[in-house]
Amino acid sequence: MKGTDLLTISQLTKSEIETLVDYAIKLKTFVIPAEKQRKILDGKTLAMIFEKPSLRTRVSFETGIFRLGGHGIYLGPNDISLGKRESAGDIACTLDRMVDLIMARVFAHDSVVTLAEYAKVPVINGLSDLEHPTQAIADFITIREHKGEYAGKKLVFVGDGNNVAHSLMLFAAKVGMNFTIACPEGYDPMTSVVDDAEKCAEKTGADIVIERDPYDAVEGADVVYTDVWASMGQESESEKRAKIFAPYRVDSKLMAAAKPDAIFMHCLPAHRGSEVTDEVVDSHQSVVFDEAENRLHAQMSIMAQLAGKI
Repeated sequence: MKGTDLLTISQLTKSEIETLVDYAIKLKTFVIPAEKQRKILDGKTLAMIFEKPSLRTRVSFETGIFRLGGHGIYLGPNDISLGKRESAGDIACTLDRMVDLIMARVFAHDSVVTLAEYAKVPVINGLSDLEHPTQAIADFITIREHKGEYAGKKLVFVGDGNNVAHSLMLFAAKVGMNFTIACPEGYDPMTSVVDDAEKCAEKTGADIVIERDPYDAVEGADVVYTDVWASMGQESESEKRAKIFAPYRVDSKLMAAAKPDAIFMHCLPAHRGSEVTDEVVDSHQSVVFDEAENRLHAQMSIMAQLAGKI
């Protein structure tokens, strides 16, 4: 993967996915000692472009490159104004003469595509309206830790067919994990993403299912996952979505319909009382903070694979 971009889960092979997850776990558990980790990106610099506010993405990337011996530079909306003050292409051409990696957390997926097209250094999609690949990698590290192998397990996403759902669906399909999304009609994942996932699932034996009834969906689930009902940029739809998605709230009753040892996941931030209740987030089944921590190890693995001395 050295020198390549990471824009989507769909671009990754099963082997590359396994490498990213396995290497992240080696970093986390110090199978690779800390002193060796500090040499992986020694002297290298990461430019971090943010169009959206961030807690986990910024801290995980900035801490991650520091632990690997490099340096991160935060570039917020007022620093760049991507595509407004300066084109994405010009920004990419400027940055790749000064830094070794670019991470971008953006609204439009076309922005990261353009950055990757013009930059000679690797570009990482830290979130776009199409996918959230770095989140999915962290999520599947978490699933590996709590559930072991992926094959034959069932992951159920309850809520909007958004960027997180896209990446999780594609990841599950590539590793042979059954994936079901429970969502209202009109809020399905993109057809092109579903088609891509189904093609991958034909090779791995995974089931890809779209359900309307959340209780039917979570039956037999090993993992129950949800996300906010209105993503950043959809604030004007919040009231409308709250009514439509109310039956899809993850509460203790819905969790009880899954397997007794099912885990609960959320990419955070959670709107407690909306898509999920306090009793679920704070329950023994919740692994949301394990998941948040694994963002750090996922980012370190990604950066090491794309630009590191390994």
